[in-house]
Amino acid sequence: MAAARSGLLLILLMLAGSALAAEPLHFDTAHSRFGFEIRTRFGQKVEGVFPRFEGWITVLPDGRHQVRLRMYSEYVEIPDRPRYTGWIRGEDFFDAARYPVVEFDSDPYDPRLTETGGDVQGRLSIRGISRPEVMRLAKPECARPGYDCDLVSRGVILRGRYGMDSWQMALSDRVIFVLRTRLVGAPKT
Repeated sequence: MAAARSGLLLILLMLAGSALAAEPLHFDTAHSRFGFEIRTRFGQKVEGVFPRFEGWITVLPDGRHQVRLRMYSEYVEIPDRPRYTGWIRGEDFFDAARYPVVEFDSDPYDPRLTETGGDVQGRLSIRGISRPEVMRLAKPECARPGYDCDLVSRGVILRGRYGMDSWQMALSDRVIFVLRTRLVGAPKT
């Protein structure tokens, strides 16, 4: 009888643990837009987009959140500029043939940041080089950010730190990532 009770208790604990583990919040790839900006030395802004990506927010057992993002550099493009697109995918920049994925994995953060805005720290990996970076989440423009309006975040990196140091005479070292995120499946209110 005691063995049966302890077996039942173990099953109940396992069920309770799985019920507490929340499903990840997936990025809506149809309504999100991930891109970057880089300036030429003449002040022209060149904008690129990652048309293929995946991302999700994991709700940790302690209530904090953690973001995981994968942007596929083999599909990155500079719209309406095929020559620039070839260059940005090439070995002088993302080197998509060897490094087809740009990744950002955040440190755990307080979910209230989506209501107030603030810094989300994490690790960015480009061209096989991983470094700590910060994405600044903007204060939202609606009550349900990610569902009724974009979660907008920006991060500034120095491309030379990731081995993308060609074209220094023509391009700034600063690259600004701009992520406009929507989430799948708004919770019922």
